[in-house]
Amino acid sequence: MKVVWGKAPITAREVCDRLTGSRERAYTTIMTTLDRLHRKGLLAREKTGLAWSYTPTLDRKAHEKALADRLATRILASHGDAGLVAFVEAATDASMLERLATLIRRHRKSGGR
Repeated sequence: MKVVWGKAPITAREVCDRLTGSRERAYTTIMTTLDRLHRKGLLAREKTGLAWSYTPTLDRKAHEKALADRLATRILASHGDAGLVAFVEAATDASMLERLATLIRRHRKSGGR
């Protein structure tokens, strides 16, 4: 997703060319991964010649918020008060706790939306 966010629209070949690192990645693996991300709704695609061009359906910030929302919902649904306590205890310093308190106040003012 980082590569697609960095240069969209992008083809599988372009993703493959941009991925550098200690190990070689197979073009077919990149194609399969992009197709799976498309089927999950994370990427839109359009045929350009013989190849598909991929574009993210959400920008990075919106994607991260959606992931965090789903995770928080699952934690709170599964663990209730223990989940709430975990969020508070995960705050690593006083400024993070104050930010959490500010977000709670803002949420209450907006009517819980």
